[in-house]
Amino acid sequence: MSLGNKMILVVDDEPRTRQGIKQTLEVWAAGRYTVETADNGIEARERLLRGRVHLLITDVRMPEVSGLDLIRSLEGQTRKPVVIVISGYAEFEYVQQALQLGAVNYLLKPLDKSELLQVVEAALKREEEEQRREKLEKLVDHKLLEMDPERSGMGEPVKEALVYVEQHLQEQLSMAEVAGMIHLNASYFSVLFKEQTGVPFSEYVSRLRVQRAKEMLLQTRMPIGEIGERVGYRTDKYFIKVFKSLEGISPSRYRQQMGDKQTEIQ
Repeated sequence: MSLGNKMILVVDDEPRTRQGIKQTLEVWAAGRYTVETADNGIEARERLLRGRVHLLITDVRMPEVSGLDLIRSLEGQTRKPVVIVISGYAEFEYVQQALQLGAVNYLLKPLDKSELLQVVEAALKREEEEQRREKLEKLVDHKLLEMDPERSGMGEPVKEALVYVEQHLQEQLSMAEVAGMIHLNASYFSVLFKEQTGVPFSEYVSRLRVQRAKEMLLQTRMPIGEIGERVGYRTDKYFIKVFKSLEGISPSRYRQQMGDKQTEIQ
């Protein structure tokens, strides 16, 4: 994953501290991260609303809008930055409050450069892990996860059907065909499948196809139409329609949101 374009925001009303952190981080980052500063909480809050910040380093005590206020204002945001707070020894109770509000670490004044870099590296690593988890969460279809053939209550015919569908996903699958393969009447198979998996057969096939498509969207640069074909859809239009009905967005938008560039999910 590319580290470019990651944003660090440093907030401190003391110019020396603010500029000292900025310079130290810019030398260390060597262009891998963008470092911005704000000299008060109001300006910082506006910057946080304006665009993505990956790491927020803020003094806990500032006039008008404090570091604690800033952290509180992040609540409810989907893509929150990881937070490091700065404080003097006499303000340690504020640090404790900040940690309770979700800050990942703290630095005490006067700042030590090597400690600053150590804490920043650990926080950015954590932010990357959270982003990765977020991506994996979006990739996984929880209904499919629940359909584990190893679970009790799933009989051999339905297990066989799941394996057959997985192996023939690219083909035009019909319920009658799958039922025939496992020597069951189609209407009986339909009832049995829903009873043991929790979803109708057609929904299962759609979910599995979209799941495979999501993996290909992230792991390859294959055109949308080709991905649709590979997971069993004859036309782009129908593939996009099914994808949208399950994910709420089009395949191209999904790829864009999750990272335009080839992303390996290991």
